[in-house]
Amino acid sequence: MKRKLAAAITIAGMMVSVAACGGNSKDDSKDAGPGSWKGQTLTVWTMDGSAPPQWTKDVQAAFEKKTGAKVKFEIQKWDGIQQKITTALSEDNPPDVLEVGNTQTPAYAATGGLADLADVKKEIGADWTQSVSQSSVFEGKQYAAPWYFANRVVIYNKAIWAKAGIKDTPKTRDEFFKDLETIGKKTDAEPLYLPGQNWYFLDGLIIGQGGDLVKKQGGKYVSNLADPKVSAAMETYKKYAAYSKAPKDKDEATPQQATIFAKGKTGAMIGMGWEAGTAIQTDKSIEKDLGYFTIPGQTAGKPEGVFLGGSNLAVAQNSKKQSLAKEFLKVALSDSYEGELAKLNGIVPNKTSLQTNLKGNAAAEAAAPAAAGGGTTPLIPEWAAVENTPNPIKSYMTAVLNGKDPAAAAKDVEGEINKRLAQQN
Repeated sequence: MKRKLAAAITIAGMMVSVAACGGNSKDDSKDAGPGSWKGQTLTVWTMDGSAPPQWTKDVQAAFEKKTGAKVKFEIQKWDGIQQKITTALSEDNPPDVLEVGNTQTPAYAATGGLADLADVKKEIGADWTQSVSQSSVFEGKQYAAPWYFANRVVIYNKAIWAKAGIKDTPKTRDEFFKDLETIGKKTDAEPLYLPGQNWYFLDGLIIGQGGDLVKKQGGKYVSNLADPKVSAAMETYKKYAAYSKAPKDKDEATPQQATIFAKGKTGAMIGMGWEAGTAIQTDKSIEKDLGYFTIPGQTAGKPEGVFLGGSNLAVAQNSKKQSLAKEFLKVALSDSYEGELAKLNGIVPNKTSLQTNLKGNAAAEAAAPAAAGGGTTPLIPEWAAVENTPNPIKSYMTAVLNGKDPAAAAKDVEGEINKRLAQQN
């Protein structure tokens, strides 16, 4: 499942006119309930790669059987999707249901583009995993429903680990460091490939520390990069990076780290499950040596914090078929079809109880244990601009890896972060 799970966006400025241009909310006369649903067609936007054909077929059949209405899935490309959704939400006839990135949801909600789902929350989300559902809530209101998620795992070369004499995968961070040390001493392999700007891995470490990248000050959000918890996370990252020869000023996509791993000279990398597929495409001989395990935390039984990238499902505020759209959510997010999606796509479902559907998918099984303790980047509309290129947090990371004190490195970029957080376009 290779997809842009959390693209950095400049969305707040594009969206200021959504509520103003879109007119009033739903027209109930066109969506009066079960008696009038027969013959209607609901439009649902999903992103390329999100909804497998079998899942789409099964959900269409179940929805039609329940409501008498049809559903039309329209597949969208990730490139340019923020502007496309922004425009659609401002119109009088938007798609009724939309897949939106979890970190993008607050920006759409803030402008009034999404409908409040409080009336169906108990039916579709009474037992959602808290960590995956928090991105669907904005200012205390349920503006979306968590759909699916993915997080980073350790992808390792079993042949190299065996050559180093390591029999079991590590259960704690210190055990992991010890294993990397052993690989460095007993083999000619690079223990870990970790470029200096794998920013989402750092975000996971910050989450694991209980830290946050922003704080409220004078009624506004400002940088919290100098917080000791963030510094501690960066020091942990630095310790990992000491086992790697990767560039300190590049991220995991420059070059794509899976192509490096595919050469068979690297003990492990930290990445998304689909990156293993990229490695296999680069050199099929690596497939037999692939293994996966959950990124270990400080103590056994508590995985490392991870960034949860993924998607929510939302109903457009200007949809004239809101009640029918909510019936679609009841079907699509039911245990049956949420579980089917997890099984087909190998993604983390929105409920811990549905993780049994991942059995047999090694990468997904490694990812799932960390989901409950995961999180996201700050869920505020202002955050989008911070991640725009050049990302100041990446500059901070490189500076620390080159020897600068974390507090001093934070001070160097916090002015830029605060400037972006304060942007009002």
